Amino acid sequence: MAKVHVMDHPLIAHKISYIRSEEVGTKEFREMIGEIAQLMCYEATRDLKLEDVQIKTPICEMTGKSLAGKKLAIVPILRAGLGMVDGFLTLIPAAKVGHIGLYRDPETLEPVEYYCKLPADCEEREVFVVDPMLATGGSSVAAIQMLKDKGVKHIRFVCIIAAPEGVERMKKEHPDVDLYIGSLDEKLNDHGYIVPGLGDAGDRIFGTK
Repeated sequence: MAKVHVMDHPLIAHKISYIRSEEVGTKEFREMIGEIAQLMCYEATRDLKLEDVQIKTPICEMTGKSLAGKKLAIVPILRAGLGMVDGFLTLIPAAKVGHIGLYRDPETLEPVEYYCKLPADCEEREVFVVDPMLATGGSSVAAIQMLKDKGVKHIRFVCIIAAPEGVERMKKEHPDVDLYIGSLDEKLNDHGYIVPGLGDAGDRIFGTK
């Protein structure tokens, strides 16, 4: 069953509360999203496996630690997920980056793929799917299914703010994917927005309406 990790780090809580304010402008919002993503990356990689390596320091030889096993990839869900990529790359600069683009069909309200470009060896990597908001869960569920259809087996989902409805849907449809959440909010409103949330993350990152 999927593990749900809700962050309890004071810096994450402080920065998320700060960007909820409608008075925070585009430039500052975008920068803070990157900082929050970096802090969340630190938490979401806590259980990566290590292996022993031999090192010669200026003083002596020693046994140190190095990341073992699978290589890493970051896959943002376009477009808002782009705001989190640089924060992850700051800590894991060797990670490859893929992109998944989805839009919601106005008739069926179901997510439709319009773009998908992944690293050639993505199925061999530990993949972090990133999106600032987990609302209904429709886009996230679809994006993860696209990855699985392409052979990806090791997936983690990282979002800054989540609604309980989206979390439950993710747990139901992808019980093998662990969730890393900055803040678990109260609910969705009648328009599918997270309450209290922070509005439309994509619009606030890119300055669009």
